[in-house]
Amino acid sequence: MEKMKISNNSWQTSLSRLLNQLTSELGEPPRVAIVGIGNQLRNDDAAGMLVARNLLRKECASDASHLLVIQAGHAPENVTGELRSFAPELILLIDAAEMRDVPGAICWVPIQSIEGMSASTHSLPLSMLARYLTLELNCMVALIGIQPKSNDFGETISAEVSQAVNEIVEEICKTCFALKPAY
Repeated sequence: MEKMKISNNSWQTSLSRLLNQLTSELGEPPRVAIVGIGNQLRNDDAAGMLVARNLLRKECASDASHLLVIQAGHAPENVTGELRSFAPELILLIDAAEMRDVPGAICWVPIQSIEGMSASTHSLPLSMLARYLTLELNCMVALIGIQPKSNDFGETISAEVSQAVNEIVEEICKTCFALKPAY
């Protein structure tokens, strides 16, 4: 039986709802850290890094003081100091994740569900990192996972994952960068 691609609207809706909830609670747009994770030498595993890199190239990222975009590579625990200094209300991890779906599928993964996610190319399991960030920085953490086609050694991104990367970048620009702080 062939797997059906999950609805990409579900992750977009989840992101939008969370940002609206935080904005309502805080009375201003939340400080959001977007952390791109991945190994650029493992084909599609570089997806999170590509999202971060492409966001940093966007004009909308240059004047967004309430947003921080980080290319964390395969050791996201190494950016905790930068995250602590920024003091976000939300950390959005973006990573290739084995979800047993079709290549390029995008999924919103709440922190409670990160536990079972495959992250074999990282030095620290994402579930452990997410728990640490939640406790130490007193913020929310979520994951946008992208189903890879290949994590073999190489520097080629599949067409499916490249399309997913572009979709995530466009949605983050539309949703996150559109928020404007009152100050």
